[in-house]
Amino acid sequence: MHLVKLCVGADAVEDLVRWQASPAAKGPDGLPRHVTRMWPKRGAELLAGGSLYWVFRGVILARQRVLRLDEVTGRDGVLRCGLVLDAEIMRTEPAPRRPFQGWRYLPPEAAPRDLPAGRAEEATLPPGLAEAMARFGLR
Repeated sequence: MHLVKLCVGADAVEDLVRWQASPAAKGPDGLPRHVTRMWPKRGAELLAGGSLYWVFRGVILARQRVLRLDEVTGRDGVLRCGLVLDAEIMRTEPAPRRPFQGWRYLPPEAAPRDLPAGRAEEATLPPGLAEAMARFGLR
């Protein structure tokens, strides 16, 4: 099982790469993590090879493997879930997603495929173009 989440504040995969390189995006172990308010009820399935798929401007363009789920206490004292992620960001084939809040489960059969190694280094398409191509079935 996977998760899909909007990459808020990022227009392209490169923005996520830059953010996760900063100390603010890393946990005490140096791995990137994303803190979310809710704890996945299907955590065991997620940890059995699942990834967090990132949505940029309405299109899934990247994923990261979820390594573990850590308890994180916020400044307000509220317990949250820290999704500890693999440092490697894998680019995926573009897959359009409608707007949503929080995160959603993504079954493996609905997950977009990783881009082949040679294509993963290509520049991200301009905003809107990847989404339009994905809607027409072009990748």
